[in-house]
Amino acid sequence: MAMHFIFSDEVVLLFDFWSVHSPTGMALSVLVILLLAVLYESIKVGKARLLHQALMNLSIPTSQQLIEEADQDSSSSDSLPVSRSPLRWFLCHFGQTLLHVAQVVVGYFMMLAVMSYNTWIFFGVVLGSGVGYYLAYPLLSMT
Repeated sequence: MAMHFIFSDEVVLLFDFWSVHSPTGMALSVLVILLLAVLYESIKVGKARLLHQALMNLSIPTSQQLIEEADQDSSSSDSLPVSRSPLRWFLCHFGQTLLHVAQVVVGYFMMLAVMSYNTWIFFGVVLGSGVGYYLAYPLLSMT
């Protein structure tokens, strides 16, 4: 196996069954790798949005909120307020954990694809990362 980048339309990617032997196969493989890189960037944005959501669920109450809660507690002492913050935080954290695992798996797949030392595949990863960043990161400001 060559340990330098080569321009070729023949490569085996990630698994034995993903064997490319034609320009059309290479174009489709580059497209799949490009979409994998876009998915990677989207997962990163999803993790950041979940982190923001978890932090919002754990926000420190203001003094005005504390006064209102104290007034409500004194007026109706028989009903205790149920806090859903810990449950929401746990669900957000669990979602972040799943997204982290997916991010690691997709990241390693992309790394292994680049380690095929095929220049076209490398360009697919780089272009996909750029497209993914361009498409996904504006979604962060929509929170």
